[in-house]
Amino acid sequence: MEAPVPTATPDALPPGSLHNLYCDHHGWLQSWLRARLGDHERAADIAQDTFVRLLVTRRLPSAGEGRRFLVQIARNLVVDQWRRQRVEQAYLQSIAHLGEPDTPSLETRAIVVETLVRIDNMLDAMPAKVREAFLLSQFEGLSYAQIASRLKVSLSSVQKYMTRAIQACYQVLYSE
Repeated sequence: MEAPVPTATPDALPPGSLHNLYCDHHGWLQSWLRARLGDHERAADIAQDTFVRLLVTRRLPSAGEGRRFLVQIARNLVVDQWRRQRVEQAYLQSIAHLGEPDTPSLETRAIVVETLVRIDNMLDAMPAKVREAFLLSQFEGLSYAQIASRLKVSLSSVQKYMTRAIQACYQVLYSE
């Protein structure tokens, strides 16, 4: 586990710090990504997205931490991209058998994939027992007592797990 990267707000840094960070490190970051991904276009996109993320979050690294900070953000973006591709491929495989009239439009596909990615992220963020209780309830239709037996926990533990899982669902639903 990497140590957290110290950050400062843009107001605490000299004017133009994001511009300077971009000028000083964009080329290096793009080369670093290209060497790892083997794809010039993806490396360019992720390098650009890294700086967009900095612009949106308004977080900048402390002096001397620029490259380490940029690498951390870029790695997270690559992981996000891989996860999204995995979810999208699974969805496309699930609808591949549909005939032309039943095939969702590109817009509908994009909405479904975005929703599935958000659900995947939500499930991934849950503790293992909470996730397992939720999935057993929702996909296997087990009662709380059956889940408690399967997980070898008390009924009150299952109730707490389900409360946490439902709260996570509401956060996903109402976060935008």
